[in-house]
Amino acid sequence: MSDENSGGNTNENPAETTNETTEVNANLSGNANASVQKLEIVETLRDGFDITIKNIGPVLVNLLLWVLTIWIPYLNVGTTIGLFSGIVIKLSREETISFTEIFDPKYRKYMGEYFLTAGLLFIGVFIGFLFFIIPGAIISIAWSFALVLVIDKELNPTEALSMSNKITYGYKGRIFLIELIISVIFSVISTILDKIDNGFAVFLLIILVIFQLILSVGIQASIYKRLTRE
Repeated sequence: MSDENSGGNTNENPAETTNETTEVNANLSGNANASVQKLEIVETLRDGFDITIKNIGPVLVNLLLWVLTIWIPYLNVGTTIGLFSGIVIKLSREETISFTEIFDPKYRKYMGEYFLTAGLLFIGVFIGFLFFIIPGAIISIAWSFALVLVIDKELNPTEALSMSNKITYGYKGRIFLIELIISVIFSVISTILDKIDNGFAVFLLIILVIFQLILSVGIQASIYKRLTRE
């Protein structure tokens, strides 16, 4: 009887094992597809461009106000946080951007956490670059949203760095490619304009640089939105 039962169990196990393996493979495949769709390169670039175009007026005004007031002590801290973190957060949520968004006093209350996070980020990236550049580049991408998370999620510096590393895990290559594509496109255009020897070309080059700055904010908002959504 023992041998028969043993034989019966042996006949059933291969089928069960096959079904379990198929189910696991299907789950892994589904997770892989979800991972790809979460930060699809073309879609992220398109979304970032749309965000930029829809909000180009308010972002441009805030950028100009930041340039004009960067020399004012203390105020310049809040405006810097507002421009490079606060506006990114609002754009990622598709919220309305005020033309004076960077002057919101709430940004200055994060000054200590912001500076400490920036300092830790700089030290980590610097040490990474000492190990033949690549580790530094990887760390810079892994921690690229730490300053945004300090404001958005009100995390302390170490929590923000850890969370940034977590949300970018598995997406660093795609983030790098997105940034590389933008850099190559603008480099090609600026090279062409630089070869045109007249005042209008210089004017267009200035406009191009300003638009690239605004677009970088829109792209960052698009990436952040995708990485932090459930």
